[in-house]
Amino acid sequence: MMLFLIDYDRRAGKLVTMRAFDDSQRAAALEERLELELEYHRSRIDREVVLLEATNEDAIRKTHRRYFADIAELAKLPPHAEVD
Repeated sequence: MMLFLIDYDRRAGKLVTMRAFDDSQRAAALEERLELELEYHRSRIDREVVLLEATNEDAIRKTHRRYFADIAELAKLPPHAEVD
């Protein structure tokens, strides 16, 4: 399994950064996520920071498409399509 640390700008509707970690780096991924969240909180920056687990990046791009698709792409989805 892989871990993916995603930094997403909700207002802009776009991915800021994504970093992949091997499962053996779980502690480092959790620490980096916490550091980012604390930094944004202190700076009053509104960002969504998530740590997702999947077999590979393609799986994350399918299951959590909203982090990777732009607004126009998401608008084309059928009404009941799963985005997350």
